[in-house]
Amino acid sequence: PTAIVFLSIHIINNNKPIKIIKIETSFEVYDSIKELATPIQNLILKATEARKKAYAPYSEFLVGAALELENGQHIAGNNQEKPPSLRIIAERTAIYYAGAEFPDQKIIRMVIVAGSTTNPTTKPSRLVVLVAGIALSEYEVKQNMPMELYFMGTSGQIAYSNSVENSLPWIFDKTVL
Repeated sequence: PTAIVFLSIHIINNNKPIKIIKIETSFEVYDSIKELATPIQNLILKATEARKKAYAPYSEFLVGAALELENGQHIAGNNQEKPPSLRIIAERTAIYYAGAEFPDQKIIRMVIVAGSTTNPTTKPSRLVVLVAGIALSEYEVKQNMPMELYFMGTSGQIAYSNSVENSLPWIFDKTVL
């Protein structure tokens, strides 16, 4: 696997930089699902199947998610759209179900498979990484344990992060309230 750097923040006021903050985040990147352990491959297949059942007539961007709980249970979810402003993302669909059915179980890892219905998506989407990080950060803080994340398009490379905080370093949690 190789590593990629992900985020740089430039704070600008009146077209002059006030402060530049460079945040380096490393992801392992695999070129093929075959490079991953069989349990991860199975979770990717579950997320891929969930993606096929997504309902996204407005964005035409289908997302499937599958998570593994500490008891070994696998749960899948997908994105659901109604009129353009009403969307439920795949990660939340899976995590809400996990919370309702297994409220005391920690999430070990989550796989997210995302892509357009009109164009091939062969790389992990940065937008999906950001949205997933925001959606999942509260759960990583709640369980006080890192949650592994795997992101991929409909084919091609798979990005791995050892935690939500790694993929979104400045997470929002109760310490900022």
